[in-house]
Amino acid sequence: MSPMKMNRGSEKDEEENDKRAEEEDKKKEEGSQQEKGRLMLADGLAEKGPKPLSFVAGQRVSNGLPSTAPQSPTETTGTPGAGSQDTASGSGGGGAGGTNAVPAGGLRTLVVQQMSLERPRETWSKKMDFLLSVIGYAVDLGNVWRFPYICYQNGGGAFLLPYMLMAVFGGVPLFYMELALGQFHRSGCISIWKHICPIFKGIGFAICIIALYIAFYYNTIMAWSLYYLLSCFRPTLPWASCSNSWNTANCKVYTYTDRNVSWSNSSTSPAEEFYTRQVLQVHLSPGLHQLGSVSWQLALCLLFIFTIVYFSIWKGVKTSGKVVWVTATFPYLVLLVLLVRGCTLPGAWRGVVFYLQPDWQKLLSTTVWVDAAAQIFFSLGPGFGVLLAFASYNPFHNNCYKDALLTSSVNCLTSFLSGFVIFTVLGYMAEMRQQDVSAVAKDAGPSLLFIIYAEAIANMPASTFFAVIFFLMLIMLGLDSTFAGLEGVITAMIDEFPQLLAKRRKLFVFGLVCVCYLGALSTLTYGGAYVVKLFEEYATGPAVITVVLLEVIAVSWFYGTDRFCRDVQLMLGIYPGWFWRVCWVAICPCFLLFIIISFLAFPPEVRLFDYQYPAWTNVLGYCIGVSSFICVPTYMVYYLCRAKGSFKQVHRRILPSYSLQTHTHTHIQSLSPLHLSILHRHIQNTMPTHVTSRG
Repeated sequence: MSPMKMNRGSEKDEEENDKRAEEEDKKKEEGSQQEKGRLMLADGLAEKGPKPLSFVAGQRVSNGLPSTAPQSPTETTGTPGAGSQDTASGSGGGGAGGTNAVPAGGLRTLVVQQMSLERPRETWSKKMDFLLSVIGYAVDLGNVWRFPYICYQNGGGAFLLPYMLMAVFGGVPLFYMELALGQFHRSGCISIWKHICPIFKGIGFAICIIALYIAFYYNTIMAWSLYYLLSCFRPTLPWASCSNSWNTANCKVYTYTDRNVSWSNSSTSPAEEFYTRQVLQVHLSPGLHQLGSVSWQLALCLLFIFTIVYFSIWKGVKTSGKVVWVTATFPYLVLLVLLVRGCTLPGAWRGVVFYLQPDWQKLLSTTVWVDAAAQIFFSLGPGFGVLLAFASYNPFHNNCYKDALLTSSVNCLTSFLSGFVIFTVLGYMAEMRQQDVSAVAKDAGPSLLFIIYAEAIANMPASTFFAVIFFLMLIMLGLDSTFAGLEGVITAMIDEFPQLLAKRRKLFVFGLVCVCYLGALSTLTYGGAYVVKLFEEYATGPAVITVVLLEVIAVSWFYGTDRFCRDVQLMLGIYPGWFWRVCWVAICPCFLLFIIISFLAFPPEVRLFDYQYPAWTNVLGYCIGVSSFICVPTYMVYYLCRAKGSFKQVHRRILPSYSLQTHTHTHIQSLSPLHLSILHRHIQNTMPTHVTSRG
């Protein structure tokens, strides 16, 4: 054979080989398109360094794009023989702290192939955006008026003991649990339950309804504050004198230099009459049975508040995370200014002594412990869906443990600081009126701010300046909580209905804000203050505590504390200690059950000003509370009715079982050797051999 023929033959062979290679590449591409999101274990990538990876089934992946094809166990563990060896080598050694050695045979790396083009999940621009948002949510108006009142009512300094115990064993563990759940599963309060225990999905819907009830009345308090703020720009503060059209003959003005004015039980201050007769106009409503007309001034103020809310949250945490740099920090500046000013007032020391003087006998009363538990729970705010939503936008390996300790500590210290700000002024008022502090501090709730504190400011030098910054502070405190509450609802609904709402976020937020505004109109009537009190006592009381109790039970007893702790270990590299596990399994449920039983055994006596709520309002209040909680059993019945198969099959679906959809959907930016070894052991310990990812 001639050399030319041999060359031609070799060229033909090369062309045939090239064609075969091209056909094989096409087949591989077709196969990858049919199996989007397929997971496989690849060797030999340790030398190239770790890559940004995630492992997803029908959820988000490293670049935020979803994969739709489920994975089989063989795709997850490699070949039957080698896969088990690799998993074993990856999970060998190590302790609870996650100090596992990297497999000697080289790093096992998860590689993701996906073809979808869905937009990635939004994340916080900075870590500080998240921290300020959580602090702004936890530190709200209740820290300023409720904690000081509850503290002095329950033994002053002695109250700090049950308060700290309830925080350590109840409030902080719940706070930590919700941050960890939201960060690991990256879902809102509705869709997260398909990863934990699907039959409890009604908890998410109940949380959303409770959040709407809060939006109906909470923003009205900010509208009152805005009304006060606008009134500050008159030549003199309108609540500083009795010469206004709304004042009565019982109005009496007190100043520190005028000791000739006598105070009787029928006397009213100009601040009280401005609040009740000009802002609220409750004298025009006989009660809940006849609320009267809507106050157009308050309606405009509330419209302005909701306008600010809309343009702060319409684009997501990217915008709200910037707004909280002002709304979360400004209140602390004002609190410090007011604290310094309060300490320089005559008689301030009387208020501080009254605030902190311990009455150890009151610790023997059950009421003190109930109030401590309720205060720390509502102050930190687990169970409202906000912590789940905020944490879901965090990086996967963010240290949510430190975040929980930091933000909860800041919240408790802020409450304690607010007590000094309030009671230095109450001591000044008692000195000015020549009364005991207990007589001055008889009002609780908003009245403490809008009557007592407003009157004290009116008698200070530079009263207009202090009034402006004080009511600005109240608005900022309220805005943070409103941003958070509505973001919890928005995240939950968008995660649950992504096809419908993900690309229509601005329109959905606008509709939600309109619903909240319309729902709040009843609180803007002449009898609106009675409606606010009714919502405050019943809509967010036993209902939300019961919801959180079911949440803790579902996570600790159904999903499993061990599994949840392994999730935390996968994120943080550390396994939660025995203290946290005991709290989640036993102490937190008992803590919540204790509050619920106390509420039912000793229902609150609802009273506002001189209006005693009739018996039928108690029935109405419990109906409001049940209207949200009813979502939980209703969805359970719905879930069971839709379930197909035998009783054992249905029971197996109720209890969460391992699947890649529920345990590996998390958006992981990068996997270090430590976290890969933890992941291997995590999969080995949680996935039974008979469970498939398609189940």
